[in-house]
Amino acid sequence: MKAFFTGLVLGVVLTGFTGWYFFVARKSHHVRHAQDVTASALQKTADVIEAKLVAWHLTPADIQTELTNTGKVVRHQMRDFGAAVADVGADATITAKIKAKYAFDKELSAWGIAVSTTDGRVTLAGNVSSPRLIGKAIMLALETDGVREVSSTLQVKR
Repeated sequence: MKAFFTGLVLGVVLTGFTGWYFFVARKSHHVRHAQDVTASALQKTADVIEAKLVAWHLTPADIQTELTNTGKVVRHQMRDFGAAVADVGADATITAKIKAKYAFDKELSAWGIAVSTTDGRVTLAGNVSSPRLIGKAIMLALETDGVREVSSTLQVKR
């Protein structure tokens, strides 16, 4: 019974706060400014990601052409190209970091993409829903510390 009344009071408080926000607070200059700043930051992030995809030739057209010609997509990480990663623990860490990036990304599936790492060379396999997501998966892997090369056999689900 106590839990019921606690839930009831909490529900009333949340409902009241939600009503106050929708009818009063969201019209505030400060709230609108915060919304504008957030939208601007999100747009800048999207623009940076898009620029990286273009620079690394990971646009949907690039992916589709490379998949048609070779059946896989390979990119090299230039800043770490000469570095050797021989530690098995480092490879496991790289794999875990990449899987975590996929898990936190709304468009990619950590379960749908298999990641394996050997000496800093990452192989991606599995299915995604569009060529753009193949590029995004490769880009996220390339941006992981210790990655020397990414090879992808990711396919677009039909």
